[in-house]
Amino acid sequence: MIPIGDDVPERRYPFVTYTLIGLNVLFFFVELAQGPRLQEFIYRWGTVPALVTRWPDQPEVLWTLFTSMFLHGGIAHLVGNMLYLNVYGKSLEGNMGPVRFLLFYLLCGLAGGVAHVMMNPASTVPAVGASGAISGVLGAYLLFFPRATVYLVVPLFLFFPVVALPASFVLTWWFALQIIGGMTSSAFMQVGGGVAYWAHIGGFVAGMALIYLFRRREDQPFRYYGRPDRHYFERYRRHAGPMPF
Repeated sequence: MIPIGDDVPERRYPFVTYTLIGLNVLFFFVELAQGPRLQEFIYRWGTVPALVTRWPDQPEVLWTLFTSMFLHGGIAHLVGNMLYLNVYGKSLEGNMGPVRFLLFYLLCGLAGGVAHVMMNPASTVPAVGASGAISGVLGAYLLFFPRATVYLVVPLFLFFPVVALPASFVLTWWFALQIIGGMTSSAFMQVGGGVAYWAHIGGFVAGMALIYLFRRREDQPFRYYGRPDRHYFERYRRHAGPMPF
């Protein structure tokens, strides 16, 4: 299922979300420009667990927990991650504010990277992608907007119907799939690569924990969508001006 939108009103222009998308796209073109040196580039700037676990010998490898968040393993990997960031990131940024959202995003990405290293300490396969950070966004979104409606494209052979589902169902199902994948993938990750499920799990859990530190104090989770009370509309008007409907 491919997310294409939600029904959360946009409070402000999602500058950080769009900037992060732009940076990810930019660095993907940097990857393409490497040509035959791409494998060396990915190995240098991606997170290699076997190297990170020996960080006292090479402290600079810790930077790869950050740099790997802006690299991707292919166009499908990039597009999928950016679709998720666009849908869920905009709503979360609107409630956190740009500075808090950026710090939150980066911390979730680091948590996802650490979780991946801890669960695959001997792996020599570089891990790349914004999935850990975006998973943190999903975890926070689940707690803050459980009753939001998410619109998804469901590919069915030659048909691409759009369905509307509660965010609580979509994100709980997504997280369950990551748990299942994580339980079965560790041995494979040691030798051949694949999906970094534990980065997803670590980022998601971090997002659920950090939302209580990074949300604005006057905003309360669990309440807004889909039956917002009158206090929500009053706060919305104060922060964003006239209601769009």
